[in-house]
This record gives sequence, C-alpha cells and structure tokens, in this order.
Amino acid sequence: MLSKRRWDAIVAIVSTVIAVALVFLFPPVTAARTAIALAAIVVFAAAYALIGRDAVEPPRAAWRYPAFLSVAAVAVGIGAGAAPFMAMLQTLAYPLVWVVGDSRRRGIGGSAVIAGSVFVGASFGYGPNLQSFLAGATTAVFSLSFAIAIGLWIAQIAEYGEERERLLAELTAAQGQVEALSRERGASAERERLARDIHDTLAQTLAGLVIFAERAGRQSREGQTDAAASTIATVEQVARDALAEARALVARTAAVPREPAFAAAVERLVERFRAQGRAAIVLDTAGVEGELDRETQVVLLRCLQEALSNAAKHAEADLVEVRVHVDPGGTASLEVADDGRGFEPDATGAGFGLDGMRERVALAGGTIQVASTAGHGTTLRVQLRPAREDAVLDANEEAS
Repeated sequence: MLSKRRWDAIVAIVSTVIAVALVFLFPPVTAARTAIALAAIVVFAAAYALIGRDAVEPPRAAWRYPAFLSVAAVAVGIGAGAAPFMAMLQTLAYPLVWVVGDSRRRGIGGSAVIAGSVFVGASFGYGPNLQSFLAGATTAVFSLSFAIAIGLWIAQIAEYGEERERLLAELTAAQGQVEALSRERGASAERERLARDIHDTLAQTLAGLVIFAERAGRQSREGQTDAAASTIATVEQVARDALAEARALVARTAAVPREPAFAAAVERLVERFRAQGRAAIVLDTAGVEGELDRETQVVLLRCLQEALSNAAKHAEADLVEVRVHVDPGGTASLEVADDGRGFEPDATGAGFGLDGMRERVALAGGTIQVASTAGHGTTLRVQLRPAREDAVLDANEEAS
C-alpha cells in the first residue's frame, strides 16, 4: 500500500499532466469549456487534499469515503462533459476510490459511481444525441470493467501481503517462544548437572572433612597428639582436593584435577575413603589398559565415589571390592561390591544418590545394574562404551 506522500506526488503529477495536455494538445472547442475542465481538475485535487488524503492510511473516518466519492464523481462528470479528454481523470479517480474505500464492496460501488458520472458527463456535455450516448456508454463500460478487474487483483495482492505479514509475525513470536523455552531448558539441565557434580564432588569431600575434623578433635582431647597431627594432615590434603575439585567444576576441565592418569585417580579416590576408616576396600585396576575420554572418566569416578560413600554411610559395609576394567577399544566397566546390609533397589527415593548415578550413566550412553537384597550386600555394575562406538552403532541401526 502506497503512503500518503507517494499519493501526493501521483495526484500532483497526473493532475498537472492532464491540465497541460488539455490546454496545449486537446483543447475544447471554447475557452469556457477549457476553464470548466481546469476547474474540475482543481476541485478533484482539492477533494483529495482536504478529504481523501487522510483516508489513504488507517485509521479512516467513516465520513471521508462518501464525501470524497461525491466530490470526485461531480468533478469527473463535469470535466468529461466539458472536454472528452477529461475522461483521463478516471486514471486517478478509480484507484483513489479503492484506496479510500478500503474494501471490495466500496471499491466496486465507488467505481460504478465514477463510471456513471463519466457516462452522464460524456453523454450530455455535447448534447443528448445518440453519438454522445454511445461514446459515453462505451467509455464508462470499458473503464468500469477495467477498474473493477484491476481493483480486485490489487486487493487480492494486498490481502495476500497482509496475510504473509501476519504469519511472519506469528512465526517470529513462535520462534521467540521456542528460543526462550530452549534457554530455560538448557539452564535447567545445567542446574541439574551442577547439582549432580556438587553432590558427587564437593559434598562428598566436605562430608569427609567433617569426619576427619571430628576425629582430630577427639584425638586431641584424648591426648593422642601424634594421631591428631596425622589426622590434621589428612584434613589438609582432603581440603586441597576439595579446592581442586571446586576449580575443576568452575573450569569444567578434567575429571581428576591433579592426576591425569585414570588408574591413579581411582587409587587416590579409594585411598581417601580408606583414610576415613569406614570399610576395608580392595581395589583391582589390573584391567585398565585402554585410554578413556574425559567424560567417561568423570562418569566412572563419580559413580565410584557415590558407591563408596553409600557403602560406608548407608550399607555399613566392612568390606568393599572395587574392580575397574578398560579394554584397548575404550570400553570401560566398573564394579563395586560390598557385604553391607543391602536394600531394595526399586524402593529407593528420588535423591541425588542412585538416581543421580543412573541419570549420569544414561546421559553418557552407558548401562548401570544394581543387584541388592536385604542382608546380602550390594553390587553395582557400570559399563560405558566409547563415543565413537556409540556413533557407529547408531549409524548401523539407522541403516538397518
């Protein structure tokens, strides 16, 4: 849809061209008719400037359309009666009627009124005879047909453009909602990941610090100076480990902040639980042969940490056997078996313990099995495949 300024330019240029052509190229037979025709052009332009212009763009006052149509029809009819060339004023009248009317019904009705005024002016301007009547009727019929056809076509194009604009606005809004939901979901997943990491690292380490501090205080009160000093040294080491773990969480770097070797990291973690004196831990890492990526190390170490913590705090186990195996292809497995009091796996709560391990292993594409019965201990098995193997298997499944 053209703006007011563009319609101002169109009306001014076309009106001027018609006036100049009327005076110099197609003058009427008398000067009086020329003056009447020029006055009709002025009236039409004034009707546009004073009435129709403010109805080109919404909001449109209801009175402007009938007022503009009436004045425009009179100007076109008088002009066509004064000079046959003034029928050219239809080229402005028809499109403005459609624009100001802003509907198919008004556009068609207004076009009929303009065509009727042209017919009346052309038929009676040079006398009511058969030749004038036929000329006026021919001009009116052809111009009306052309105006309605063009008007309907342009109206359809305008409606199509408005519909596309509406759909684009809806699509943009929908995309904004999707982006907001994606950000919210990503933030929620990140919060859950941080909660798991904090629970599996800092919370466990800080719990160990509390136990060591209580032991050191008890030993100090009982006069066991050497034992208290040894425990304080352990507290210092565990505190340093907690600091390293906190920095690793912030930087999201390696699974083991201070030890790049996976087997050594497992030994260090087991040694920490041994130092707490909760249970005897037998470690078997002879099967660690291949290399593991950082994500796999994180999952295995956090599962081992949670399993040892559960065995000490909840199972009240006296013996815990830990086996870690990594084959040359990168497939890793972890088994933690204790002789504790056991539990019913299906009756566990929704905390960050076993549920957190299951979620972590599932996100890594691995499997976890928990076998336990009351009074007969618990066995935890975790198996993780390398990422490249998962990709190959997924591709084979898609191909099949």
